Amino acid sequence: MSKLRTFGTLAGLSLLLAIVVFPLYYTVAGAFMSQAELTRFPPALFPSGLNWGSFSGVVESVPLVRQYGNSILVSLCVVAGVVTTSVLSGYIFAFVEFPFRRVAFGMFLATMMVPAEATIIPNYLTMADWGLVNTFPALIVPFLATGFGTFLMRQFFLTFPREIHEAAKVEGCGHLRFVLQILVPLSRPAIGTLAIYSFIGTYNQYFWPLLIANTPEMQTLQIGLAQLNSLEERSPNLIFAGVTLAIIPMLIMIYAFQRNIVRGLTAGAVR
Repeated sequence: MSKLRTFGTLAGLSLLLAIVVFPLYYTVAGAFMSQAELTRFPPALFPSGLNWGSFSGVVESVPLVRQYGNSILVSLCVVAGVVTTSVLSGYIFAFVEFPFRRVAFGMFLATMMVPAEATIIPNYLTMADWGLVNTFPALIVPFLATGFGTFLMRQFFLTFPREIHEAAKVEGCGHLRFVLQILVPLSRPAIGTLAIYSFIGTYNQYFWPLLIANTPEMQTLQIGLAQLNSLEERSPNLIFAGVTLAIIPMLIMIYAFQRNIVRGLTAGAVR
């Protein structure tokens, strides 16, 4: 009976895995299929050969290489800013005593409840007043600090014994030195998790880059993929090729730092 239950569980999990993985597989497979294979009925599930022409067609249709670089550059800058501000603010809320600390932390948490759409117009007007429209700072500056990052780092820091901080103060260790030499090395799982989520969130942005970047040279990869929709009926394999190129950085990061995702989210769950 136990073997039958185990077999049923494995069969169910295998079916769920196939359902989840199939869209990813078909995207990659479709990038190597010819136009005829994608448009015939019933659709082909396997490419007859490796058709690399779809990838060269994507590069020729839109300035994908430049937009690819823009997305990675903007994402890395946002990750650096978010990690820096989150570590410092998380340290303040976890270790430094000051008046109305709980109230201030509550205000940080309140920012997580504000829809991103509600801040689009104020952010755009601010960037326009500063003369930063259609520039890299406009793509980066509004996202250098997040309430989620502060919350995540603060909860992780609360798991450390306060005696560590007290001992460092006795030894003459200042705030910045304590953060850089003690707190950051011990917080790599949480920092890695925050970096991954920040990278993926920024890399997948569409509406803000569409609004703030006016020229193809400043637009990001997601905008370039949307521009391929005009070619969808004629060359659907270009869409698959563009999406395949877009998901490569995310797959690399998730595979390389998958342990950090689990460890970082669970480390601060129990104090």
